[in-house]
Amino acid sequence: MLGLKFPWLLWAYACCCSISFCGRVVVWPTDASHWINVKVLLQELVLRGHEVTVLVPSSNLLINYQDTSSPFTFEVLQVPFSRETLDAFMEDFLNFWMNEASNLFPWEIMWTMKEQLEVFTNMSKQTCDTLVMNSRLIAKLQQAKFDVLIADPLSVGGELVAEILEIPFVYSFRFSEGNVVERLCGGLPSPPSYVPASTMGLTHQMSFLERLQNFLFYIFTDLFFVKFWRDEWDGYYSNVLGRPTTLCETMGKAEIWLIRTYWDFEFPRPFLPNFEFVGGLQCQPAKPLPKEMEEFVQSSGEHGIIVFTLGSMVYNLSDEKSTVIAKALSQLPQKVLWRYKGKKPETLGSNTRIYDWIPQNDLLGHPLTKAFITHGGTNGLYEAIYHGIPMVGIPMFADQHDNIAHMVAKGAAVQVDFNTMKTQDLVDALNTVIYNSTYKENALKLSKIQHDQPVKPLDRAVFWIEFVMRHKGAKHLRPAAHHLTWYQYHSLDVLAFLFICTATIVFILFKCCLCCCRRCGRIAKRKKE
Repeated sequence: MLGLKFPWLLWAYACCCSISFCGRVVVWPTDASHWINVKVLLQELVLRGHEVTVLVPSSNLLINYQDTSSPFTFEVLQVPFSRETLDAFMEDFLNFWMNEASNLFPWEIMWTMKEQLEVFTNMSKQTCDTLVMNSRLIAKLQQAKFDVLIADPLSVGGELVAEILEIPFVYSFRFSEGNVVERLCGGLPSPPSYVPASTMGLTHQMSFLERLQNFLFYIFTDLFFVKFWRDEWDGYYSNVLGRPTTLCETMGKAEIWLIRTYWDFEFPRPFLPNFEFVGGLQCQPAKPLPKEMEEFVQSSGEHGIIVFTLGSMVYNLSDEKSTVIAKALSQLPQKVLWRYKGKKPETLGSNTRIYDWIPQNDLLGHPLTKAFITHGGTNGLYEAIYHGIPMVGIPMFADQHDNIAHMVAKGAAVQVDFNTMKTQDLVDALNTVIYNSTYKENALKLSKIQHDQPVKPLDRAVFWIEFVMRHKGAKHLRPAAHHLTWYQYHSLDVLAFLFICTATIVFILFKCCLCCCRRCGRIAKRKKE
């Protein structure tokens, strides 16, 4: 056991000697693909000599706290809900957005969203309770004297833990629905005239109707956030801290917001000095493939291969959908590597192989890869950008429609509607991105932007975390917007003052003119008499 950990200890000692600083990091993670991304960041922190402790719920999807070879220390929170409960919630969530939402009216979708949010909020509160109601655990964490907390605003509670431990915290995330958290809690300027709301699938160049749609969606998400989320947490946070506070006030204390995108993906927009874009921090050069997989790839010849995955959350599809997809893939001259755990489709062609897991980054970096079929998850999308691979997007939920819309706008992808997709639709989309050279050229342009950075995204993310640790925060980067009320932020009080002054002046002038007119009238009358 000591032999296995010795390289880690040696590397940690070397890092400590080189930078003269080794800190302690505590993490409030978000599950699923968010964990896959932040895990890369945490591993790099460990390599640089920092101690990392992860506060992990006993029931989760992907965080394996029983892995004895992990470089992290896990503090397990014994939550009351089971893994089966979590799986059932995720199954219902995926089934709704993949199979039901397209057939419902907007108000029915909103009501279901409210119900899903209530279930998620309840589980989040139960997770928070396991920590805030455990005085022994809090004392243990306080004695550890952590330097910084890393959290994801999707899993509410990290900022509360940082407040209890009295340590600075850093956010790492991709987006919030309609940019609500970034705008209302982080103070990020987001003019609806050219900053499209997340999940809307719009670009920064909008028509009048699109700007109207975007503006109304901003209002809707703000009201939804306030009514069904913020109010629920304001009382909880106030009770835990023993003083009046709000969720946004606590979230707004984040020292740095690490946004997992970059300007190869984002449309130009204003941002603040404590917002850093670190998209692609998990990307790296491709490594050799397993022997059997490499032989299959090489057998494709000049036609090359297609990489296909719908992410870590979609384990299977309906028989109808899998049949449509398999039939489309069978008509292609390329060999296809499909990550899929569902029932093997009867229409599966000899050119397609199904795997429970694939080395996605290594396949996308292979010289024979021609296209990437993706659901539009940020991790896979950035690996495709990094290696310059054109995409066929089949978005289903969350940020996926928004992500694919960005790639379509930049000319590196074609989108296919998951709900109405026919065999020929997928065939046509793949032939377009493979044989129309502009898609490959645009993907390579994005790849060049991703590679042409003064500092690698992972190094930049680590730098800012270490910066917060060294300086015990980054208050000098915090905008004054956090100290203003909503009406002060929008200068409504100033506008009201100017309006009153203008109205007063106009009223006085009007009265003066009226008085002068009356006086002139009286003088003229006297002269006539």
